[in-house]
Amino acid sequence: MAKMIEASVAMLKVLEAWDIKQIYGYAGGSFNSTMHALDVEKNRLQYVQVRHEQVGALAAAADAKLTGKIGVAFGSAGPGAVNLLNGLYDAKEDHVPVLALVGQVAHTNMNYDYFQEFAEEPIFSDVAVFNRTVMTPESLPYVVDKAIRTAYRENGVAVVTIPNDFGYVEIPDENYDSASVPAKLRGVPEIEDDQVKTVLDMIKAAKYPVFHVGQGTRGATEDMMALAERLQVPIIITGLAKGVIPDSFDGNMGSAYRAASKAADELMGITDLVVSVGADYSFAQIMYTTHDFKYVQIELDPGKFGRHHHLDFGVNGDAKVFIKRALALSEQAAPSPYYQAAKADMADWKQYLKKLSERTTDPLEYEQVYQEINRVAEDDAVFSMDVGDNTINSFRFLKMNPKQKLLTSALFATMGAGVPGAIAAKMSYPDRQAFNIAGDGAFSMVMQDLLTEVKYHLPIFNIVTSNQTLNFIKSEQEDVPQPYYGIDLLDADFAKIAEGMGVKGIRVDHFAQLHDAFETAMAELKAGRPVLIDAKITDKRGLPVEILDVDPAKTSDASVSAFKEKYDANELKPLSSYFKEFKVQ
Repeated sequence: MAKMIEASVAMLKVLEAWDIKQIYGYAGGSFNSTMHALDVEKNRLQYVQVRHEQVGALAAAADAKLTGKIGVAFGSAGPGAVNLLNGLYDAKEDHVPVLALVGQVAHTNMNYDYFQEFAEEPIFSDVAVFNRTVMTPESLPYVVDKAIRTAYRENGVAVVTIPNDFGYVEIPDENYDSASVPAKLRGVPEIEDDQVKTVLDMIKAAKYPVFHVGQGTRGATEDMMALAERLQVPIIITGLAKGVIPDSFDGNMGSAYRAASKAADELMGITDLVVSVGADYSFAQIMYTTHDFKYVQIELDPGKFGRHHHLDFGVNGDAKVFIKRALALSEQAAPSPYYQAAKADMADWKQYLKKLSERTTDPLEYEQVYQEINRVAEDDAVFSMDVGDNTINSFRFLKMNPKQKLLTSALFATMGAGVPGAIAAKMSYPDRQAFNIAGDGAFSMVMQDLLTEVKYHLPIFNIVTSNQTLNFIKSEQEDVPQPYYGIDLLDADFAKIAEGMGVKGIRVDHFAQLHDAFETAMAELKAGRPVLIDAKITDKRGLPVEILDVDPAKTSDASVSAFKEKYDANELKPLSSYFKEFKVQ
């Protein structure tokens, strides 16, 4: 007689075969058969109990972003399922594979308006690339295997709804997984030399070319920097490529639009050729429409060509291969006054940020906090950056290198992603530093999961930049312009809240307290415990490069003077002044 196994256990063995190490969720009655299986398999698959299903789904998405492997979360029928959606949409928008297991009432109670019985599939119809309800116990492990394969193939969300009673049924103990066969096709379109030469010719013919570099260049850091130097072309990065090109590289102009640098926005405003290299740029509708320019796209996914700008030339293939071939087929360009001017403009911006960071007086402001983060961060740290003003500030002030990793909710941009991202970072990379950097608005959405950090002994560095304001939205209201409304937040002592959850909490009100606070925090982390710093900063707005006003030729001397005074930016000069200095034609 064949050996038998509970269907839910057989399903978890499929997950194990796909090298899944942890699953995030919160128990519910309609998921109890899987909870029993998790107990059976607890030595092979770790169940991470979060305090809200949203956190579980966001952590699963973060797992996928960090490792490239599928992340897994679950929720019970009805409210548990709905709570997953925020994290699942984050995975969908950032194109990473996530599996969501969703509880359902016993199949004998379905269609009887039973307690917490809902039609689950319609809830997930928009977010999922695979969305099925299991119809028999025997098919449960098969459906989950198919879901995982589809999520990998489509870089998206797969949802499997499981009637609770099916998981208890014994089925033959067989190999139900297909994990030995890769989920993605290994073939990559070949890039022809003639295609590379065409792009090189277009760069040579342009007056003000820029490379717009994205995540597709990850792993080609040295080659990309060498190509920029050889061709004398500045690099502008997308936000998610932060760290792919080191911030220390003087040809790196940073990111463009709002969470951006002055130099990147100025260059994007005058370029006559954008060469997009492995980049997916969600603000193209704004930054790519200011004026006419030629557009070249190097992209592996053929479905992405022309999505952000009409195409003058496209190369379908791996961006890293293109960069290497471009190096092989190109010659050193003559020193370029344009490239020198761009680098000088960026150096001017960096010096401005340095001045702000090194101020040693009150009131406490975010630049001083980031100066301390950079001081204590190890060279392979993981930064989980929540959404809001910290998006802008992390892009500007974190000094990152390619060994470090940056996590955020990029396109969906949900607040509350910082804590789950840091949890995922510590689960996937236990030996690396994990930072959660969040404003008070974002942190208060998920702060209950400090308990998860404590329960699983995760030494996470939580930094709350508390300014009692939804400052990102405040800035948007200012730019409309309209009266401020609905953006003030009631203050809380997050250090005391942390203490109540078993986390060392440190409140910082003054600059003089900052260094010692970080030293105390580092001692906690080294002891293997999570820690939280509640930094009570002002609601000062950072210099808005998207409405930059430092060139009198474009506005007036009076307007420039007022702008510089407001943002303490008297030393900033416009790109045009560097064009004049380096005699750029």
